[in-house]
Parts: sequence; C-alpha cells; structure tokens
Amino acid sequence: MKLKPFYLLLLFVLASCGGVKNISNLEKASAKEVISAHKAANPDFKTLAGRMQLVYETDEKLQSITVSLRMEKDKNIWIKASILGITISKVLITPTSVSYYETIGNTYFQGDFAILGEWIGTPINFQQAQNMLLGQSIFTLNPSEYTVAIFQNKFKIQPKQQPQNFIHSLFLNPDNFKVTSETLSQPNDERLLSIRYGDYEKIGEQFYPSTILIDTSEKGSKTKIEMNYKKIDLNVDVSFPFDIPQGYEEIHLK
Repeated sequence: MKLKPFYLLLLFVLASCGGVKNISNLEKASAKEVISAHKAANPDFKTLAGRMQLVYETDEKLQSITVSLRMEKDKNIWIKASILGITISKVLITPTSVSYYETIGNTYFQGDFAILGEWIGTPINFQQAQNMLLGQSIFTLNPSEYTVAIFQNKFKIQPKQQPQNFIHSLFLNPDNFKVTSETLSQPNDERLLSIRYGDYEKIGEQFYPSTILIDTSEKGSKTKIEMNYKKIDLNVDVSFPFDIPQGYEEIHLK
C-alpha cells in the first residue's frame, strides 16, 4: 500500500552567530565566497518550536491545516498536523528513521530514508529535510562543482555538470544569502519539485523563513503546498511525544 502523497509531503514540509558574511563586490563574487556565505547563514540554535498554517491543494481538493513544528537541531524533527484542534497526523524524523501515523485511516509507517528516497525518486536524508524548513540548500554545495552568476538581482547557482535526467538550480538573496528558490527536475520522468521562499524574519542575528511555497508535479499530477510560519521560539524546552496507537495498520512503501 502506498503512502498517501499528502502525508508523505508533510514529512518534508512540514544566519549564524557571527552574522551574514559580507561580500563587497557582488558582480565579482566567486562560487567559494557565495557558498561560504550561504553556509554561514545556516541558523545556529539548539531547539525550535513553531506553529504554521499549511494549505494543501491538488486538482481534487483544497485543505487548510494547523501544524506544530518542533526541532532539536541535527537530531529530531517533530510535526503534528491538526484540523479544528483535532490531531490528524504526527511525524517524527531522526537522522536514521522516518515514522508517522494518521488518525483518519488508522495507519502508520516506520522506516528509513533509503526506502523513502527510492519511493519519491531521489535520495533524501534528515539534513535535507531540515534544510528545507530553514531556507538552506537541500544539497551540499561544493564550490569546485558549481558556478555562480547574477540573475535578476539574485545569485544563481548551478552545477557545472548536471547529472543525467537531474537538473538542479538554486537562487540566493544577496542581502542574507538565504534561498529564494530551489528547483529539482527529472525531465525523463516528468517530475518537478519547486521550492520558493517569501520574506525572511530576522530573529536575533539570524534569518528564518516566514513563507515556504512548494510545487510538485509528476506526469500531469500537481500538488501545491503553502506554509506560513505564525510563530517561532528558539532554545525553549521541547519534547517529542510519539506513540503509535494500538490497532493501527502498518503500511509499506513499494
């Protein structure tokens, strides 16, 4: 039995201490300088607790969901989705596992990132899921493998050589070196993932996304997700309660 796309997407949609590195001449900035500044913009915190409103849209339905997000950086990502105060799903992501359950169909999933990456068609790991929520590049950027150019007042970063049937492009805001948009395309499979970010909120000396827009398409089937952060608290006490209710049916990705 396949995991419903809606709940699968919840797994993933759901400025360092020293500040953003300054580059004096943007037009002549090297890939090394830009990528270094982007890495320095990765928020530095121990824990994060946030609330967001998530709008999920397909050709068949439109649904608005309240999401509670808790993170222990590099260790845990916990997501609870609810409608009118009623929990409909919980997700717990660690560096080695992905677990979730949903209350409507009384089903659950427990597995690792390898099988999940195989199912969605591209490798995915904990760091990539975390980066997506924080406005950082999904992929590790090696300056020797990427080119940088100015395009429409943004830094455009692309691999010097795109892998076969896999096109990756990334745009950074030159003001804070956070991601403005990132696109992954697999033309032969008619598959596209587009992530766009709205304005960033400055908390202390670091920048956090206020809006994340995700568009996916595969062979004509389209999904849109809009995530709006309503509140972000840093370095607060958090817990990650996750117990699969008795009687729920385990599902398997194929």
